[in-house]
Amino acid sequence: MATTDVIFSEAISFLQAGRTHEAEKALRRLLRRTSDHPLALSILGAILVGSGKHDEAERFLRAAVKLNPNAQAALYNHGLALKALGRAGEAIAQFTRALAINSDDAETLNNRGSAFNDLKDHQSALADFDRALALQPNYALAHHNRGNALFGLARHEEALAAYRRALALTPNFLESWTGAGLCLHKLKRHDESVAAYDAARKINPDYPFLKGIVLHQRMLACDWSGIADLIAEIETDIAAGKPSAEPFGWQGVATSDRSLQQCAEIYSAAMFPPNHRGLPPARPNNGDTIRIGYVSGDFRAQATAFLLAGVLEQHDRGTFEIHAFDNGWDDGSDTRKRIAAAVHRITPIRGLNDAQAAQAIRDSGIDILVNLNGYFGEDRNGVFAQRPAPVQVNYLGFPGTLGAPYVDYIVADPIVIPDAQRAFFTEKVVHLPHSYQANDNRRAISDRAFTRTELGLPQDGFVFCCFNNNYKITPQTFAGWMRILERVPGSVLWLIEDNPLASANLRKEAGVHGVDPSRLVFAERVPPEDHLARHRCADLFLDTLPYNAHTTASDALWARLPVLTCTGGTFAGRVAASLLLNVALPELVTSSQDDYERLAVELATQPERLNALREKLAANRLTTPLFDTERFTRHLEQAYAAMHARRKAGQKPEHIVVSEI
Repeated sequence: MATTDVIFSEAISFLQAGRTHEAEKALRRLLRRTSDHPLALSILGAILVGSGKHDEAERFLRAAVKLNPNAQAALYNHGLALKALGRAGEAIAQFTRALAINSDDAETLNNRGSAFNDLKDHQSALADFDRALALQPNYALAHHNRGNALFGLARHEEALAAYRRALALTPNFLESWTGAGLCLHKLKRHDESVAAYDAARKINPDYPFLKGIVLHQRMLACDWSGIADLIAEIETDIAAGKPSAEPFGWQGVATSDRSLQQCAEIYSAAMFPPNHRGLPPARPNNGDTIRIGYVSGDFRAQATAFLLAGVLEQHDRGTFEIHAFDNGWDDGSDTRKRIAAAVHRITPIRGLNDAQAAQAIRDSGIDILVNLNGYFGEDRNGVFAQRPAPVQVNYLGFPGTLGAPYVDYIVADPIVIPDAQRAFFTEKVVHLPHSYQANDNRRAISDRAFTRTELGLPQDGFVFCCFNNNYKITPQTFAGWMRILERVPGSVLWLIEDNPLASANLRKEAGVHGVDPSRLVFAERVPPEDHLARHRCADLFLDTLPYNAHTTASDALWARLPVLTCTGGTFAGRVAASLLLNVALPELVTSSQDDYERLAVELATQPERLNALREKLAANRLTTPLFDTERFTRHLEQAYAAMHARRKAGQKPEHIVVSEI
């Protein structure tokens, strides 16, 4: 029988010959004879790390480190295994022990920095990457990870430079191309972003979600070349269960709730799988109040906060205790101050990792946790994946299902989610009696008297407008608008100026449709109160399809500007109809593109008819449900109370219909 020394020598020979599988078998055979061989434990652990068997690797490496606490290689590989298992704090501890033995190991510094990034401690991560690069200036992976740290610190230009340095050293570094693309997106350099993502696609055409990212960047730039084929390709992929598009970008072009559900379920399973391990039980709430936790990155001068601020102020403090878990920042705005005054407590979670944020929510004894971002903006879906609250709700920020098994309810209304469509939402559906959309009837409109001349608009011509984001403007929507302009001489279309590239592309498209590009007028971004005030210079708001105006529609209606919509096939495409019906303007809801275009022309050429609608809107604004903030809040609270009652009774989530007060 071979001795342990002979078996170990065989294992080393196999390794040196590149025969890793035989080396693994030999080391396992050795360790069945003796479990106290630190070098065998360490080498086998390293092999298992390399083959992705991290759970088993962690056990062997833990034993190796216990037997020899000063074995740098075992400490380093144990750190790698722990990091791969999502145990970044423990990984940092092992990397730090390894660095105490050799402080000049660039790989250990790089991996500790990456673990700091996992914990969102980007400043500590940056220090480690800088040290690693001082030791190895051409270390491409450290340049890439440094870019990740800088991106986490919102230093996008510097992050872009770091990714580009990594690419100069390793041109086929796919993740650096996608990192560069994301930086360029944040910098609104969408043409360069598309080029970066296209480079990544050439390296791996099937890289998860990359096709959808490229599509969304093209939509942001209003660069529609080749998008019909790309949309068809993504649609086929999603139907086949492939990770082809992120839900937010897909909403801009998808025409069915079913496709959006499939997309969301694929994305949720890949990016935010259920992760309930490691958290102790929630602290029980034994009081009489129901604790509501709102999670958002937008508790500031942002669209969601504009809609929700009044509701937060109207919540019944005798029945509900309101907490805000903030993944954004304090921008010092009046909206932020209103929210801070309205809630019981604002808890910052931006600098916390998912486990830490989930624990903070559990420690607060939250009964119902509301996801106000969904897959949009500064979201924290990984926190919800840890199930920090007994009831979890998708509301307001993302108009569609999250496709996640740990989200119990979606707040909607019978227009945006008709009963026949409920099967395409993973959550149970809550129907509020009026529009699902919160609105604030205290929103200020400035007294500034804008003139058409200063805004670049014709003094006498008819002004159509649409202040939706560029990604909502599809080629089909734009073609319809051009046909409307052709039929209304002297009219213009007033759009938001989001980035110069999109504006240039839209002007070019106007020319393709035979419309003078000068008939497109672009509005710069201004403070919210002024933006509402300048709506007075427009005559009619034209909606987009398949993704409607949401906050921009309620902005227009609050500013007394009629909105014309066409109802679509998704939640996102039925929102404007919900808003208009709840301000008693069904006349402005159409059901086909032909009717939409026909009505737009009629209203532009029949001033008495449009004036009658304006007067009706002015009269209805404060007497119909849409802007009745107090009544809306009572209905939302009824929904929360019903969710809480079911949970306390031990009942599973079920569809809820809230009765009108």
